[in-house]
Amino acid sequence: MDHLRDDAHAVEAALDASLPAETAWPARIHRATRYSLFAGGKRLRPLLVLAACDAVGGNRADALPLACAVELIHTYSLIHDDLPAMDDDDLRRGKPTSHKVFGEAIAILAGDALLTRAFELLGQVPADATADQVRRRLATIALLGEACGTSGLIGGQVVDVESEHLEVDAATLERIHRAKTGALLGACVRGGGILGGAHTESLLRLAEYGSAIGLAFQIVDDLLDATQGSSTLGKTAGKDVAAGKATYVRIHGLERSRALVGELLAQALDALAPFGARGERLATLARRIVERSA
Repeated sequence: MDHLRDDAHAVEAALDASLPAETAWPARIHRATRYSLFAGGKRLRPLLVLAACDAVGGNRADALPLACAVELIHTYSLIHDDLPAMDDDDLRRGKPTSHKVFGEAIAILAGDALLTRAFELLGQVPADATADQVRRRLATIALLGEACGTSGLIGGQVVDVESEHLEVDAATLERIHRAKTGALLGACVRGGGILGGAHTESLLRLAEYGSAIGLAFQIVDDLLDATQGSSTLGKTAGKDVAAGKATYVRIHGLERSRALVGELLAQALDALAPFGARGERLATLARRIVERSA
């Protein structure tokens, strides 16, 4: 696992360089963005970007801007999720949520700042970039925008909110999870492949892997919310039940939900088979997703 630890250290350094210093004008917003970005976290999304780039034999320096961008976007989504108008949570990654520390207005703006900075990073193409590198960067910008928009993260959140305290069928629940969580995770994998120069067949395989682990991640989240305490999760446990949210545990039960996670892991690993040893980082990350306890 040392290679993933080294990757995480590289991501952490790149993230630190991706944001203005806390003292930069206006200082309060930069303290808020850094507070949430560096409050902890597994850095799963940037690690997926780099691992996908590795799997297709790409240059990970080309993929590092996307690795940073997806973590900024993920953090923005957490800040906004925790707001009183959304999930109304006081705890995130074991610390008070952004709006509890900085107030609601600054928390909203901190999320906005992280989202816009993510696309700024991706738009900063080096002056010596080749035409192919520019094309790949533009493709990832479009991919990420779609994953974050009304057909992805935001759309999933909308239906998730609208479905509270309602009876939701299994197909609707799957669509919510694939959009609000799976779309961004899938974009990490596909984007890393695009920036690594993947051919069509490899991109299809990465898309299959990303689709499987994206849904598995959210099902595991549902399982953890139902079975773990707040101290383990680093956020308030049982929030989904209290809010009447549609979850896999609520619709399928614990055992079937666990079985589905196993099936999705098998699908993800099968999609990686043609990559051989180059896909091992992605395989390790898939196992981490399904085996995690927080």
